[in-house]
Amino acid sequence: QVQLVESGGGLVQAGGSLRLSCAASGRTFSGGAMGWFRQAPGKEREFVATISWSAGSTYYADSVKGRFTISRDNAKNTVYLQMNSLKPKDAAVYYCAAGGVSSYYWDYDYWGQGTQVTVSS
Repeated sequence: QVQLVESGGGLVQAGGSLRLSCAASGRTFSGGAMGWFRQAPGKEREFVATISWSAGSTYYADSVKGRFTISRDNAKNTVYLQMNSLKPKDAAVYYCAAGGVSSYYWDYDYWGQGTQVTVSS
């Protein structure tokens, strides 16, 4: 059984930074990608970033490009999301996902419980 556990969310002022972590257990992901998605109240879950386990190729939503960085530690089966220059519109529950390869949330089989990110203006 795959478990994804996110951590690192919290309250930050606009312009500040947070680092999210997602630790995967239950299996080793040698292929495919890990993704970060977010969902604000009343909005659909949206893509943030993905990284492939093998090559480390990354892909970002335009809204976070240049501000967010996704990375992974294969030995720890952990993916990170470094978020800089945060804006109030970045506030959402952030979810990590595994078992997919694209930027579409329905492509992913496994999800974490989510971690809240709040950005004050």
